Amino acid sequence: MIDWLDSATVGFLVVTLGTLFLIGELLVRAKGLFGLLGLGLISVYFLHHLNGDASTWVIIFYLIGLALIIFDGNVTSDGTIAAIGILFMIVGLATPAPDLIYSILVGMGTVIGAVASLLFLKIFPHRNMWSKMTLKESLSSEAGYNSINESYKNLVGKKGKALTAFRPTGTVEIEGEPYSATSGSTWIEAGTEVDVISVDGTRILIRRAENGQQENVTTEENS
Repeated sequence: MIDWLDSATVGFLVVTLGTLFLIGELLVRAKGLFGLLGLGLISVYFLHHLNGDASTWVIIFYLIGLALIIFDGNVTSDGTIAAIGILFMIVGLATPAPDLIYSILVGMGTVIGAVASLLFLKIFPHRNMWSKMTLKESLSSEAGYNSINESYKNLVGKKGKALTAFRPTGTVEIEGEPYSATSGSTWIEAGTEVDVISVDGTRILIRRAENGQQENVTTEENS
C-alpha cells in the first residue's frame, strides 16, 4: 500500500505515534483529535501489512488489548490489566511485521508510545482514568489518612496547654495527647492555656485561651 512502511524505522515511528495518540486520548480531554490521529496511523500500519486470514485475529487481538486498558482505567485501576492489554497490542502489531527486527521495533514503539503519552497529563485536562488508583494511594484509610483527618477535625473547639513555646509553631497537649500546632503570627509561651481554632488537614491552629494562664513547665531548648 505505502512503500515507505516497508522500512522498519518508519514502522517504528508510525506505531509509536499511533500508540502515543491513542493512549493519550484515554488519558486527557483532547476532543477526539488524538483518537483520530492514533486510529489513522494504526489503521495505515495494519492496512499495509495485513493480508489473508491472519488479518482478522490480529486486529481482534489489538482491539482486545485496547479494551483491557480502558477497562483497567475505569474499573480496576491497578495497572495490572492495562499491562496485559499492552502485551495484547504488541502481539497484534508485531505479528504482521515482515521480519524479526521489524517486530522488535514495533513492540518497542508500542511501549515507548504508551509511556510517552503520560506527558500529555502535564498539558491537557485529565480524564478520570485510573482516578481510583490515585485516590487509594493518597487518601486510603489503610494509610491512615481518613482516620487522622477525622480525629484532628474533632479537636476544633477543645482546650489544651502549650508544652513548648510557640514562635509560632510548637507542641500542644490536648486531652493528654501531644500535637504539633501553630499559633499563626502570635507567640505563646510554654504552659499557656490555649484553644483550638481550626484544623486544615493535619495543621492545627491554636490561640491563647481567654484568661489563659501560664504554668511553670520545664522545656528543653537548643542552646
